[in-house]
Amino acid sequence: MATIYRRAQRMAHESPVIFWSLAIGFAGPIMVLTVPPIRKSFGYKQAERIPTTFPVPNRPRRAVSGYEDS
Repeated sequence: MATIYRRAQRMAHESPVIFWSLAIGFAGPIMVLTVPPIRKSFGYKQAERIPTTFPVPNRPRRAVSGYEDS
């Protein structure tokens, strides 16, 4: 375990861009598994879904009149 820590320290010093890219890349899948239960424990409730269609009225259509549509 100490060798992994030393290699990580050396990589952070010599090539920080690669080190932080890997750190953030490995944190993503871990956060997918840990963040939802934490949010739920704080009482977060998911927002209502946004409608993707316009509701059509339940009645027959009327013919359009006026504005030169006839």
